[in-house]
Order: sequence, then C-alpha cells, then structure tokens
Amino acid sequence: MNMDEIAARIREGLARKPLDESLRFDCGEDGALRLEGSEVTHSDAVADCTIRISQANLSKLVQGQLNPMTAFAMGKIKVSGDMSVALKLGQLL
Repeated sequence: MNMDEIAARIREGLARKPLDESLRFDCGEDGALRLEGSEVTHSDAVADCTIRISQANLSKLVQGQLNPMTAFAMGKIKVSGDMSVALKLGQLL
C-alpha cells in the first residue's frame, strides 16, 4: 500500500472513532501522516504523539497483519510524546 491508500484506510477508522488528540505516523523518507479529529493529512507537523514506523510496517498495521503491541515490543514502532494517544491505535485500526 502507498501512503495515499494507507491514509484512506485510516480515514475509515477515524470516521468511526475520531481522535481527541493529534497523532503523527513518521515513515522517514516515505513521508508522514498526521491524524487529528477525523482528518488525515500528509504532514510532518508537530503532534501530541509521534510514531516512527516504516511504510511497509504501517501498511501491515492498517491491514491488521501487524499487532501494535507486538510491533512496539519488537522495536518496529518507536513512540514519542503522549503514550496514551498511541494506545488508542487498537480502537482506530
């Protein structure tokens, strides 16, 4: 999945459960997605929580092929900022 397809999949989740805070997926060279409320934008603006993850792993995450907690434990996800925002990923995805 490319970043646009990932963003579309995340928008579906946000339509069901908008975020009260902001969250950013930082995929390095592949770009960044910023989530706030029910909006998903291609932006690397500051957020309450930043999750550093490869685009390949983010794709697996939104497709349900990668468990967020397992990915964090294995070092595939690095979280900075408000950890409680990151914990809401399970509900979003």
